[in-house]
Amino acid sequence: MPVVTGQRDVTFLVWVNEEDHLRIISMQNGGNVGQVLERLIKGVKAIETKVPFSRDDRLGWLTFCPSNLGTTVRASVHIKLPKISAKPDFKKICDEMKLQIRGIHGEHSETEGGVYDISNKARLGLTEFEAVKQMYDGVKKLIELEKAA
Repeated sequence: MPVVTGQRDVTFLVWVNEEDHLRIISMQNGGNVGQVLERLIKGVKAIETKVPFSRDDRLGWLTFCPSNLGTTVRASVHIKLPKISAKPDFKKICDEMKLQIRGIHGEHSETEGGVYDISNKARLGLTEFEAVKQMYDGVKKLIELEKAA
């Protein structure tokens, strides 16, 4: 996994030739998803003035990784869910909300201390806004379920 050294408060970065040709990341602590998305849009527009992106009318943005076809947007949060994640139907609950769950260290990593990376599952067939909203609404519901557990 690429590492940024000497930088503590990095909120926007671009990985080159990692899983895809470019992985554009906007992130920050806290729950202000709007700020994160605004920064991402601004950054993508700036990059696009120098590097053209390939887009297909039917498939959306073309990427090296087929699972990212479409919007290519993977909106995620790291969240601690110790109570609900202990339930046998946790994965089913997430599947029903079209959420993907993984550990915080990447796609095939295990959770540590009940902290999960929760993201939208779909990239194809929805808009960028819908992808982020899918994650946001799902995480909001998971928080409600965690509090009620």
